[in-house]
Amino acid sequence: MKKSRFTEEQIIGFLKQAEAGMPIKELCRNGGFSDATFYKWRARFGGMQVSEAQRLRELESENAKLKRLLAEAHLDMLGKPTWPCAGARRASGPSTSVCHCNWRRQSARCGAWIL
Repeated sequence: MKKSRFTEEQIIGFLKQAEAGMPIKELCRNGGFSDATFYKWRARFGGMQVSEAQRLRELESENAKLKRLLAEAHLDMLGKPTWPCAGARRASGPSTSVCHCNWRRQSARCGAWIL
């Protein structure tokens, strides 16, 4: 995901200015962002305080870590070798390599496994 130029605190500040009655067009022009960005922010951060936005950021990062751990646990349960396969060797051309057990192939361009 692309990193925002504005912190959550700044975004919430812009939203509070709009709630106070500042016209949205003028707020966007002064802040240097588009109307669409403002409405996207309002959908995500509307009615939040700064501390709540910080907690949301922490929860999202924790959720991403847990998803990674779950995916690794599922791979371990399946008993399949993980990326990259230690016994991979080149096979028939530059675009693929074959796993040492010959039951799956890896595309050299994108790294995706072909079953």
